[in-house]
Amino acid sequence: MSSELLDALTILEREKGISRDILIEAIEAALISAYRRNFNQAQNVRIDLNLQTGSMRVFARKEVVDEVFDPRLEISIEDARRINPNYQVEDVVEMEVTPKDFGRIAAQTAKQVVTQRVREAERGIIYSEFIDREEDIMTGIVQRLDSKFIYVSLGKIEALLPVNEQMPNERYKPHDRIKVFITKVEKTTKGPQIFVSRTHPGLLKRLFEIEVPEIYDGTVEIKSVAREAGDRSKISVHSENHEVDPVGSCVGPKGTRVQAVVNELKGEKIDIVKWSDDPVVFVANSLSPSKVLDVMVNENEKATTVVVPDYQLSLAIGKRGQNARLAAKLTGWKIDIKSETDAREVGIYPREETIRLFDDQVDDDFNYDEELE
Repeated sequence: MSSELLDALTILEREKGISRDILIEAIEAALISAYRRNFNQAQNVRIDLNLQTGSMRVFARKEVVDEVFDPRLEISIEDARRINPNYQVEDVVEMEVTPKDFGRIAAQTAKQVVTQRVREAERGIIYSEFIDREEDIMTGIVQRLDSKFIYVSLGKIEALLPVNEQMPNERYKPHDRIKVFITKVEKTTKGPQIFVSRTHPGLLKRLFEIEVPEIYDGTVEIKSVAREAGDRSKISVHSENHEVDPVGSCVGPKGTRVQAVVNELKGEKIDIVKWSDDPVVFVANSLSPSKVLDVMVNENEKATTVVVPDYQLSLAIGKRGQNARLAAKLTGWKIDIKSETDAREVGIYPREETIRLFDDQVDDDFNYDEELE
């Protein structure tokens, strides 16, 4: 081994971030493999590398025994004591067996094995880096497209964006910069494989963390997210600090914060509602932008019946039931919506205990469509 190779190890450690010890171990394994293959030896050998001079020596390691059955692996106690009188049975004797023509063969083999080990080490570093970023957001560049995936460069590796994780209202082109949510990092024989999404609710949550300092520092918490990617989403927010308006924090001055998220999601509408541990209030808030007259709760079935003004019924249900569906996902409660007229006819409204807090609650919520109007 030449000193130039040792210099190369230092460069690899600095530029690739691969431990010098890993590279030295790879070279030793390569030299042992080369010795056994090219010189038809099945001995137990050790490679001694002098990192200062770049020289190498091969030592056969044999166990001291009373009776020798395999001379390649064993040495008799008599022969061992001719080398050193202090040897005992079960000691290991090392004898130099470096072949004269070993350097050239070893260099060729070492190059191949070192290259492979370097590649494996790089893959390991990439895997370690990205496994910690599962359920996180990254900015990538679209590289290419096929019928199954969009390939997104995340710098050191290409991530896979499957068809079912692509937003239906987006069209992707090579060199587009997009933010993606890392859903899964797998270790495969070909190296790490990373799957990303544009439709995952976690993407919406991470985007708000980026845009809203109060969410990032924990002053405001996103309690739940319901999303129909590319069309409409709802998020519920809460703050333990009563002086902080969680909805207003997410909206930002003149709607700039939520607008930034909407732009990143190519116009996806977003309702921001105030979370409450009271299901009556939370369900009422979740149906924003609709006004709510009453909410009746069935704790056993985790279901609610909501009464809304007649003129608000279609708004509460939403186009193709979307508003009600998202509200149910957001709250975790089943929601049955009735108009005021229907509720009066079946005798469930008004109730004596009807709580009329809903106007105040809903007025605090933010609906993207209403704000634009």
